[in-house]
Amino acid sequence: MTSHKSIQTMKPATAAKKLGVFLEATPAEFQEGVVSRDELAALQTDPPAWLLELRRVGPHPRPVVAAKLGISIAGLARGGITDPLTTEQIDALKAEHPDWLRRERATQVEVRKETVRIKEKNKEKENGTTAKETTTTKAAKNKAKGKGTKRPGGTRPRS
Repeated sequence: MTSHKSIQTMKPATAAKKLGVFLEATPAEFQEGVVSRDELAALQTDPPAWLLELRRVGPHPRPVVAAKLGISIAGLARGGITDPLTTEQIDALKAEHPDWLRRERATQVEVRKETVRIKEKNKEKENGTTAKETTTTKAAKNKAKGKGTKRPGGTRPRS
């Protein structure tokens, strides 16, 4: 028996998302066809002129705009940005530095700090134990050794 490997394809919208470009700004032949994984890999490793130009000047999709501004996609929406922006528009926003952008950047900094704190906390849990975990672990070890918390004879104290 021979195994026949089928070619995996994706919709243009998926390919555009993976390439970090705004679908409506891509050439018609890209928008109308399907893209195989091999074609996507080729576009990523050796991008054609149209892809380089789109990445350089835009218009950029919201995830790219948010990343370039240093904020979240939700922050873009809170700031009233719902449409794709060009690199020139993004640079103008950076230069203008409106209040909402300042707030969103501060929020993003706090979110990143919290993410780091949670990762460190999880790492501590993996490597060591906290006081509560130590108590729980001792109780589990005692139970395994037959030293449960029951009273001798298995009776409860009377009230």
